[in-house]
Amino acid sequence: MAIKITDECINCGACEPECPNNAIYEASEEWRYSDGTALSGKLVLPNGNAVNADDSQEPVSDEYYFIVTDKCTECKGFHDEPQCAAVCPVDCCVPDEAAVETEEQLLNKQRFLHKE
Repeated sequence: MAIKITDECINCGACEPECPNNAIYEASEEWRYSDGTALSGKLVLPNGNAVNADDSQEPVSDEYYFIVTDKCTECKGFHDEPQCAAVCPVDCCVPDEAAVETEEQLLNKQRFLHKE
């Protein structure tokens, strides 16, 4: 499953530079699928949604850092554990029960994001 950031976040920013998929953004920040990935132009995501990777997307939260579920792979393919959770000083990077994915799905998503 993907990781989410809870409202206990203190906006310290420790998690953002640790994400190999560039899936973590500061509160109120617009984001793109192309940020930190090999994605560009119009494409269909592994979940079946059609998007333009270069288009700005609405922030997921305007109060605290957030993780874009479609870009989160729990660091599979890069690290043994989610790096955001490893560095979070208040333990607010937790599994997102609303976004359950198998290890195989997460690895496929990682390969899709980085064209490996």
